[in-house]
Amino acid sequence: MLAPQRQAAILDRVRAAGGVRVTDLATEFGVSDMTIRRDLESLADRGLLAKVHGGATSMRPGSTDEPGFAAKSIRQRVEKTAIAARAAQFVTSGIAVALSAGTTTAELAQRLVDVPDLTVVTNSIPVADVFYRAGRPDQTVVLTGGVRTPSDALVGPVAVAAIRSLHLDLLFLGVHGMSDRAGFTTPNLMEADTNRALVAAAERFIVLADHTKWGTVGISSIAHLADAHVVVTDAGLSEDARATLTEHVSELVIVP
Repeated sequence: MLAPQRQAAILDRVRAAGGVRVTDLATEFGVSDMTIRRDLESLADRGLLAKVHGGATSMRPGSTDEPGFAAKSIRQRVEKTAIAARAAQFVTSGIAVALSAGTTTAELAQRLVDVPDLTVVTNSIPVADVFYRAGRPDQTVVLTGGVRTPSDALVGPVAVAAIRSLHLDLLFLGVHGMSDRAGFTTPNLMEADTNRALVAAAERFIVLADHTKWGTVGISSIAHLADAHVVVTDAGLSEDARATLTEHVSELVIVP
């Protein structure tokens, strides 16, 4: 396959899935990682996609832009892993914990499969899959049901109705963006309703958000900054953003 043909095929995959990994493309096309990186660089130079660590994502900015789960999973992977590891320290056995949809909450799920006597409520298909695959008999997993979004969240009236009947000890909330003006936001209107139901059902909620989420504003607000009990983020967060969050949030946790 010639380079222009391969690049056209790569672009099709990015547009269809929202994001791609270098290693996956190298295997698929039978070329080296370096060749794929050069292809991605060429496409990025032409403004057709955005290069990220380990791959590339589509370029569709705006308050209603909702990347797919695969696209988001390759962004800030190191930061998300560190955030998830720290967030897991808030969980103890015997509680009911909710994990909203998101790639950072999916990372957290990987660290909670060994917690005994845990009840997990989620509207995320990938999160539920982590626990179902673990198959622990002492863990109860509740998948809310609902309408599936591009980011593999289940949202809408069915999800909201299921959540409103529950009482949760702790919620881990993944967000699309956070800002002083808009608070915690999402690009999906129905997902905002579902997340607000999760917040209302939880005794305490913790926001998991890497530093790139600061200043990003989705079309719909989930909660004010001051509503969160804890925000766990990474050391890439600017000093101004840290000062603002410290002023509003009960506890700000910065992971290396």
